[in-house]
Amino acid sequence: MATVPAHVAESAGWIRGVVGQLHRRLRQVDNAEILTPSQSAVLNRLDREGPATQGELAAAEHVRQQSMAATLAALDELGYLSRTRDPADGRRSVVSLSGLGTKTVRGIHQHRNEWIANALVAELSGEELETVRRALPLLQRIAQH
Repeated sequence: MATVPAHVAESAGWIRGVVGQLHRRLRQVDNAEILTPSQSAVLNRLDREGPATQGELAAAEHVRQQSMAATLAALDELGYLSRTRDPADGRRSVVSLSGLGTKTVRGIHQHRNEWIANALVAELSGEELETVRRALPLLQRIAQH
């Protein structure tokens, strides 16, 4: 492995820190604390990847089945989930977003986008905003590495 110059290592640490701060800030503006981070993660996963069993969700989120069962029960109580029988194994159910769940996830995403857009306009000059816009494909390329 090649030696990384100190300024590159410093930039890597800065990027990691900024991404972490942004992630935490977005969770704060997410949903007026209606949902826990675990509940938000499950809703986002179902929105992104589609229906899944409780076991599949537990494995994907790196939690025990019992923890996932509690998360799903809370989301069920809020009306955010639909359950159907697993065609491969009728003893299991497949979990997906209900209409309300889909609407909630989309609302959270819209709220996040609006917060970011407002922060960009409030904090950056036009030139700075253009610099950020031009850097996004580069950061995306790193994320996909």
